[in-house]
Amino acid sequence: MTISQKFQEHVAGGLTTITRCWALTRRDGVRLGFTDHDRDISFDGLVFKADTGLTARALMQTTGLSVDNSEALGGLSSAAITEADIRAGRYDGAAVEAWLVNWADPDQRLMQFRGTLGEVTRAEGGFRAELEGLSQALGQPVGQVYQQPCSAVLGDGRCGFDLDAVPGYVATRPAETVEDNVRFTFADFTGFDDRWFERGRLIVQSGAATGLSARIKNDRLSADGREIELWEAIRADIAPGDMLRIEAGCDKEAPTCRLKFNNYINFRGFPDIPGEDWLMATPITAATNDGTARVRPKLGLPEFPFPTPWS
Repeated sequence: MTISQKFQEHVAGGLTTITRCWALTRRDGVRLGFTDHDRDISFDGLVFKADTGLTARALMQTTGLSVDNSEALGGLSSAAITEADIRAGRYDGAAVEAWLVNWADPDQRLMQFRGTLGEVTRAEGGFRAELEGLSQALGQPVGQVYQQPCSAVLGDGRCGFDLDAVPGYVATRPAETVEDNVRFTFADFTGFDDRWFERGRLIVQSGAATGLSARIKNDRLSADGREIELWEAIRADIAPGDMLRIEAGCDKEAPTCRLKFNNYINFRGFPDIPGEDWLMATPITAATNDGTARVRPKLGLPEFPFPTPWS
């Protein structure tokens, strides 16, 4: 981003009124503003709070495609960033914008950094967050590979299946018995086959864990009710009565795509790729190929297996 002529003249003047401002946008849409100035600053429809204790170390930026790195330091506050929200993962992957601002005239500003939050750690009543620049994504592996299972995610653009368009793929109901935020038991949860939600997703829609989700590891239906177990615990408390959205799961196999979702036209795997045994096999001329060890007859030698002294 280029610096305006007025801001450039202000910086070059020597006596400046400059501060830093940070805009933080969580993945659930919550947007927060912070500044290390002693008064609140407003621009872009956001109030940058001065009493949050958020500061930043000097930015280390480079030209080209090198990753920009920095750190944000702050104190935990009941009015802004709380320990419960950090523990719940609400700030994981949040978008960050860092500005250099003339606090006497906020229209004079320069964006110094844009990226996302990386690892967030807590210590001694505060937190430390790594910042990852936009070029960080360029270091991730991209592309597709030939594989038998489907490479799409259920419900994404490549899959094309809308879970809400057809009844029977989503259940919304209150939590009943909750154990360690990882195991959920329902006394009367029928209408869906055993293991129907396995590999699906559980999303919390009310209560302290609103907006958090996790993948479903096990879904067991028995005479005693239904038990759903997650791969990892949701990192916020879920109480009986909190509303849950439970989505059907997909194991990425072709028969599941065809029979369970009727979506085989969008299957993104290659189910007819030969397995490793076929790829390593050598051509044969025999009529059978049942795995029995054989050798081509030559010079009167019998076909394998040969007679043994004890046969």
